[in-house]
Amino acid sequence: MTSNPHVTHYDEIDVFALFRSVWRQKLLVGLVAASCGVLAAIYVFSVTPEYEVSTMLRPAAINDLDELNRTKIYSLPPNAALKRVGSALDSYDTRLGYFRSNPSLQAAFMRDGHTLEQAFEDFNSKALKLIQPNPKKIDSLKPFIGLDMRYPEGLDGKSVLNGLVQYAIESERKQISKDLEVLVRNRIKEVDAELEVLHIDYVANKDGRVARLLEADSLKRAKLNDELKALRLQLKIRRENRIAQLSEAISIAHSLGLKRPSTPSIMGQSESSGNVIRTEVINQQLPLYFMGTEALEAEQRALRKRTSDDFVDSRIAEIRKELSLLENNRNVQILRSRQNEELFLKGIEPLRAERLRLAAISTDMSKLQLVNIDRLAADPVNPVWPKKTLILISGMTFGVFIGILLALVRALLIVRRKGSNYSELGRLQIISSENKSPIAFG
Repeated sequence: MTSNPHVTHYDEIDVFALFRSVWRQKLLVGLVAASCGVLAAIYVFSVTPEYEVSTMLRPAAINDLDELNRTKIYSLPPNAALKRVGSALDSYDTRLGYFRSNPSLQAAFMRDGHTLEQAFEDFNSKALKLIQPNPKKIDSLKPFIGLDMRYPEGLDGKSVLNGLVQYAIESERKQISKDLEVLVRNRIKEVDAELEVLHIDYVANKDGRVARLLEADSLKRAKLNDELKALRLQLKIRRENRIAQLSEAISIAHSLGLKRPSTPSIMGQSESSGNVIRTEVINQQLPLYFMGTEALEAEQRALRKRTSDDFVDSRIAEIRKELSLLENNRNVQILRSRQNEELFLKGIEPLRAERLRLAAISTDMSKLQLVNIDRLAADPVNPVWPKKTLILISGMTFGVFIGILLALVRALLIVRRKGSNYSELGRLQIISSENKSPIAFG
């Protein structure tokens, strides 16, 4: 088969031809771009503008937390206080509580058919953003907590964000007050328990001391009574022995005829005229019967009439004196007569001082400066959405792209259609040349 030189192949695309075709359709491209630009403008001026405000918190000064830290039972450094407030700002409960307490905020995020919880979810997930320092950057050396809020037009975003920060701070103040109150109450209970232990220990020691004193007195009294009884028995036996000795001496004196005191030398001499009593000094003790019957019988009668021998021995008087002193133990009386026993408790002064200090601690932390608000939220100048210029340029750019695409498709369709017509013409020429019969084309 011989190829026909008159047949032109249109399967290949001429880029320059397409470009010229698109250029010839610049009106179409312009109309599409203008339409997209109009749609973008309609969107820009019909959508509700959104604004953004932000605030920044930094650690409070040390003296701002001095009132709390001086309690010595609750320690809260500035950085810890900042983290605590940051956790409150990021807390679901804190945000929900503030959302429920702010009707204007509810109205701004409420949509038709949405519940209050769904409106809060929009506010919580889309409107708020907590910012913390990046530990990998140098700025992290300066601790801070940032909070951004995006809100629709018509809402006082500055007041809402500042109100949320104050709500979180106040919430933490109340929690700290509750915690401090519990700690103070528990510590006072501990001090009271220690005071009670001291009092119980004192009473036990006092009772033990009284018991020991009374026991010592009882023991001493029993020993003294035993000694007194033994002494009296001893003296009685001595008296009975003396009476027996006197009876024997009286018997001897009767047998010797001695009525009055005498000596061996006098007995050896004859009695002189008159009654003469002689004495002599010798180194040896004379027998008892030399006293004579009269003296001996007188002594014997006196001993038998004696009812008590206590006066004979001075030790008995001492024992009776000691027994009299044991009748009343002054130490026991003083211990039992104490009125204010707490004055005698050992170690009570520090505990009393601690209890007074704890009772004087104020748990009202409503004025506690937990953080330093480095930057309050301020009214924004321009909305962050929509970005009018960007959207208009993007819309028109998109319109130009769509217009060029439509022009290219239209140009390709035209080229395809022309190519089909020329292909059909070439096929008819080939058939006519084979049949050698000319075919006229109108």
